[in-house]
Amino acid sequence: MVVGHDGKLPLPWLQATLDAAMAQARAHALLLRGSADVGALEAAVVLAQSWLCEGGQGGAMRIACGRCEACHLVQAKSHPDLLLLLTEEMRQQHGWLMALDKAANAASSSGDDDKPRKKASRQIRIDEVRWCNEWASKTSSRGRAKVVVLHPADVLNVQASNALLKTLEEPSPGVRFVLTTADADALLPTVRSRCQMLSMPAPDAATALAWLRERGVEGGAVLLAAAGERPLLALSLHAAGVSAQVWAELPLAVARGDAKVLSGWPLPRAIDALLRLCHDLARQAVGGAPRFFPAAAIQIFSADAHALDAWRQSLLRASRHDGHAWNEGLLLESLCAQGAMAMDSGNTAVPGRRATLPA
Repeated sequence: MVVGHDGKLPLPWLQATLDAAMAQARAHALLLRGSADVGALEAAVVLAQSWLCEGGQGGAMRIACGRCEACHLVQAKSHPDLLLLLTEEMRQQHGWLMALDKAANAASSSGDDDKPRKKASRQIRIDEVRWCNEWASKTSSRGRAKVVVLHPADVLNVQASNALLKTLEEPSPGVRFVLTTADADALLPTVRSRCQMLSMPAPDAATALAWLRERGVEGGAVLLAAAGERPLLALSLHAAGVSAQVWAELPLAVARGDAKVLSGWPLPRAIDALLRLCHDLARQAVGGAPRFFPAAAIQIFSADAHALDAWRQSLLRASRHDGHAWNEGLLLESLCAQGAMAMDSGNTAVPGRRATLPA
């Protein structure tokens, strides 16, 4: 996630985005518009590391050296002038804890907090933003700068966004912000207007596939398409055991109503895969080419557009409440059964089909 001791970027395709960001030397707040699965968080952290770098390579227009004491502190996730304002879920996942987390952990371990632990939040909450504002108002510990990385900014609720505005508009001297978002329209206009926006494109296919091959990913082209050309998501699919073959066989399994193919998948990932299948079937229904699945995997189906739309609405409802205490097995069986009905429009070419559903 950071520039290491060897001075190399964590993701090779970040160079152009970072060069453009470093050229914005006078901007106190940058908004990186790009997907997390393309490396938005990595780009934001490297940018913060570069602003804090104390080595000869660091500077207004240079990427972090990776070797100075400040870079070592960032690598150890302990730089006193760097704050990663993430959701609680992401802070736990990446190990970037705030003082709020450390205080809560201390209370829990000492027995002071007898309440059951709540599920980690997927929002950046107003109390966290207020703590960030207080942190940003204090003097830099190392005298170079203070940097807040806010990822992703689109999970700020309205109250948290409003709490951030004053500090974002008039920060203390030496304080800089870098925000990320996959959807700038999801932010309050007042937040967007206080930032210099910079788009972060996905890498070209050749670069992404070479990067995946270096990490031992076989069938990278299929997984990269499955991930919507987002290489970090493709790598995550591979790490979770989703091979190119498993992905290509998913449509046929769903057409049979077989939810076992999704057994062991986290519920959000399973629903996302079904949404991608529904999307490709809808594209095919109007004469378009599939985006996420190999054409050979879905071309035997001729799904009804109305049935696909009803299935899509069910999937979207489930995705909005994927943190609910579902019986996941029953939910996926229901969604796959509805998918099987949507994919059946008198097509008898599917092996194992018990009967043809009415049109």
